[in-house]
Amino acid sequence: MSSRANDLTHITEADRAHVWHHLLQHKALETTDPRIIVKGKGMRVWDQAGREFLDAVSGGVWTVNVGYGRESIANAVRDQLIEMNYFAQSAGSIPGSLFAQKLIEKMPGMSRVYYANSGSEANEKVFKMVRQISARFHNGGKSKILYRERDYHGTTLGVLASCGQPQRAVQYGPFPEGFVEVPHCLEYRKQWDVEDYGRHAADAIEEVILREGPETVGLLCLEPVTAGGGVIVPPAGYWDRVQEICAKYDVLLHIDEVVCGMGRTGEWFGYQNYGIKPDFVTMAKGLASGYAAISALVTTEEIFEKFKDPTDPLSYFRDISTFGGCAAGPAAALENLRIIEDEGLLENTKAMGARLVANLEALMGKHAVIGEVRGAGLFVGAELVADRVTKEPAAEALVQRVVAETAARGVMIGATNRSLPGFNNTLCFSPALIVTADEIDEITAAVDGALTAVFG
Repeated sequence: MSSRANDLTHITEADRAHVWHHLLQHKALETTDPRIIVKGKGMRVWDQAGREFLDAVSGGVWTVNVGYGRESIANAVRDQLIEMNYFAQSAGSIPGSLFAQKLIEKMPGMSRVYYANSGSEANEKVFKMVRQISARFHNGGKSKILYRERDYHGTTLGVLASCGQPQRAVQYGPFPEGFVEVPHCLEYRKQWDVEDYGRHAADAIEEVILREGPETVGLLCLEPVTAGGGVIVPPAGYWDRVQEICAKYDVLLHIDEVVCGMGRTGEWFGYQNYGIKPDFVTMAKGLASGYAAISALVTTEEIFEKFKDPTDPLSYFRDISTFGGCAAGPAAALENLRIIEDEGLLENTKAMGARLVANLEALMGKHAVIGEVRGAGLFVGAELVADRVTKEPAAEALVQRVVAETAARGVMIGATNRSLPGFNNTLCFSPALIVTADEIDEITAAVDGALTAVFG
């Protein structure tokens, strides 16, 4: 441990006195110590008390896709920062150019990369582009942005206007106008008793477009697999119908890959599991596995060309992300991408994801509280219910106890919380793409013990 952190009591007290943590009620820290993660290696992290945890949520928020302690990424960042650390993205950089090229090779049909530094920011850039296209090509029409119930796109006021998780947004309005919600597509919580549920759920989007007026709707923003809203994999037929609807009404399609991007679902991007041809793709978390701050908006040449009218001095995208010009991000992302390729992590994600689902489904025979297991690759959810027949959701407090009991057994997992009134009942699993079969078994053994402790 470095000399700066030798006195961990001082570190803990400094944190308690001065750090405002994310997503945390600090009243509890008046009587308990804040958790400080002091070391990470591979799949494991250690806190200030020396406790070791297997991290099954990749840094707590689905980010550390290639695991902790990657010296090659740290060295790539160090070397780049010494050579050239930063210049505004109005100019280019060597790693920025090279990573854009590598990224586009993984995304047929796309051609342009716009750098920023967070998923929220990348999504907001898309919304601004759509509004600019509306102003320049539709006389202010087609400015409405559709988003889906249960989806989440970030923390700024603009993207909170597109938040399908009410508890995240409830205290922060009023929001910008022109954002309209469409129904979710979770068949386990189906709104319609119909066959071909996927197509019917997509048809509900068409109903919203017709109600609002197709001439007013410019963009549909969706996660390929809903993340914090309960790990929702769209039913068969859903994405095919969504694309038909977007084409029919000239609605641009934005896929938010902030969570699913860079291998999480077993493909480079989640949308590639479904044959989707998007107009915009945004990404962040796994882009550099948390070794540097970076996000990106990727789009087509057709969209790019709309911002190149030399007769209009304001036709270009008059936008900046200050730290989109930091060369550390693309340097880290380049090495992160190489690791995923060279170590065969997409293949491992598919194999280990299948094992995780199988293990959790096996636990359903022992624990009636598990209502459904669903997921794609190493992005898996287990929805807990008080009753399998009625599907009454398990109480949020009990779900959080399962998370705590799992941590007490040395494994960190996640869960939906304070997002969806009455439905914060899904355990979330997103281990790093390097996870082994033994580690998958360790995760599910800890969950087994936790469920027994909480529910018997």
